[in-house]
Order: sequence, then C-alpha cells, then structure tokens
Amino acid sequence: MKRPNWLPKWVSISLVVFITFIVWMLVGSDNNYMKIHEKKEEINELKAEIKAKQDSALYYEQKVQELNTDRETLERIAREQYGMRQENEEVYITND
Repeated sequence: MKRPNWLPKWVSISLVVFITFIVWMLVGSDNNYMKIHEKKEEINELKAEIKAKQDSALYYEQKVQELNTDRETLERIAREQYGMRQENEEVYITND
C-alpha cells in the first residue's frame, strides 16, 4: 500500500489506525472512559447510601428490641409521645 504524499514519513497507516482506535475507545464507544468513570462514581454513591441505610436499619432494630424487652422505655415513650396514662393517674400537659 502506497503512503499518501500529505502524510509525514514518520507516520504509518497502522499508527493512524491505532491512534484512531484509542481515541474512539476513549470518547466514542458505548463503553468509553467517561461513561465508565461516571458509573464508578454512581456505584460509590450507592454504596455509601446502602451503608447509611444499613446503619439506620440497625439503629431502628435496636430501638425495637429495646421496646420489646424494656417495659420502662415502652411506658416512657407511650407517655411522652402518645400522651397515654395509667387508669388511676392524671396527666397535665404543658407547652413550653
């Protein structure tokens, strides 16, 4: 294959094809570097979100376990949050 006149002597056809292929892989294909980088960032964000949700779930599991086993805690929450009272008891609610 004859080299075109406009092409410098140090550039070969295979080099041009190789460079074109590399550029196409970096920016033009479906699996280009930019998309891969974006997806890796998204994966890291989702992993962080999963970790936060697991921590939150663990916290609430501990609270449920505490309510199921500790009668005083259950009674305190019932009084404070729901305004419940025992039968022979009067409760006065004040707003601060």
